[in-house]
Amino acid sequence: MSTAADDPNSNKWGHWHPVPAITLSSLSKTKPVKQHDQYGIVSDVLRVYLNKYGKQWDGKAAYRIVGKTPSEAAAVIVEDFGLPLSTDEFVSEITPMFSAQWCKIKALPGANRLINHFRGHGVQMALASNSPRTNVDTKISYQPGWKESFSVIIGGDEVTAGKPSPEIFLEAAKRMNCDPSSCLVIEDSLPGVTAGKGADMKVVAVPSLPKQSHLYTSADEVINSLLDLRPEMWGLPPFEDWIEGTLPIEPWYIGGPVVKGFGRGSKVLGIPTANISTKGYSTLLQEHPSGVYFGWAGLSMKGVYKMVMSIGWNPYFDNAEKTIEPWLLHEFDEDFYGEELRLAIVGYIRPEANFSSLEDLIKRIHEDRKMAEKALELPLYSNYRNDEYLKISLPGDESH
Repeated sequence: MSTAADDPNSNKWGHWHPVPAITLSSLSKTKPVKQHDQYGIVSDVLRVYLNKYGKQWDGKAAYRIVGKTPSEAAAVIVEDFGLPLSTDEFVSEITPMFSAQWCKIKALPGANRLINHFRGHGVQMALASNSPRTNVDTKISYQPGWKESFSVIIGGDEVTAGKPSPEIFLEAAKRMNCDPSSCLVIEDSLPGVTAGKGADMKVVAVPSLPKQSHLYTSADEVINSLLDLRPEMWGLPPFEDWIEGTLPIEPWYIGGPVVKGFGRGSKVLGIPTANISTKGYSTLLQEHPSGVYFGWAGLSMKGVYKMVMSIGWNPYFDNAEKTIEPWLLHEFDEDFYGEELRLAIVGYIRPEANFSSLEDLIKRIHEDRKMAEKALELPLYSNYRNDEYLKISLPGDESH
């Protein structure tokens, strides 16, 4: 996304006055807007489309199309899969398929929070996307309040060159009557980061694809998700919704039988996790950023317990797949493999991180535990202990 100042002469929030603008693209995972996710929609559409040519979409080309204009992304697909048609023919055939899916787009975690926060503080926002303007308008029409929140909206067909050219961001700053150097860009793609830096703007990168942070070296900051944005670092009003180091989130739920995990919880870390299979939950996992969360865990034969958990690839161990590793904060006398476990995730602590040593990792996990235990005593979180989802034939008075 890009930003610009609402008053170039104002010093209310710092020595410079940035304004975030949200960028969307049509053949890549959305930036602050996410589909079920938009990358998921791209995969779904391309899987169906390529099948008629006897080709199979495996997702590998996603890394080559993120952040590109529709025409550029189309050229990559045509070339990579050896399709017997021109780029223009491909675009004309696949565009209606994508258009039928835009209604499924929903906001990335943290997107509505960010927009509402800046709008409430009078921070001017622009949306600058490589997508055609009509596509941008259609996508945001499904997000209540978004269209009214942006003082400027620019599509890739309204400039002579899309990202990585800085033109679209310079045009956004011009329309907001702001100096480019007073603007903050929040972007998920490498072309977008290049465009923002080329426009002499500050850039925060939120990589759209996993395990790609190391590629975003030109950004001023790389964050895991919009939940981790700290506006005050950029002269913007800080969020005020963090509570004792934790962020309340819209609760979400997942469950299944307890399965054997990686065998490192108790043996390597000294921390017994109660793992559940992620089979059937791939879409749900895509919707939530990797990181450390907390909430309540219901065990069918034992009760309800406090819980802290990690979601992601666990950089220290470099998981091959995105996983969920809950730690039930209770001392159990025996294993309970096969028992039904349900989780109500109600708060967020931090992004996942790598550590220089196993000792540092273990220390941080125990710090997360203490924070979760304390937070779950607050009424804001403790009320979810009685959530109906957690009640799986539980003994009447054995919950903790």
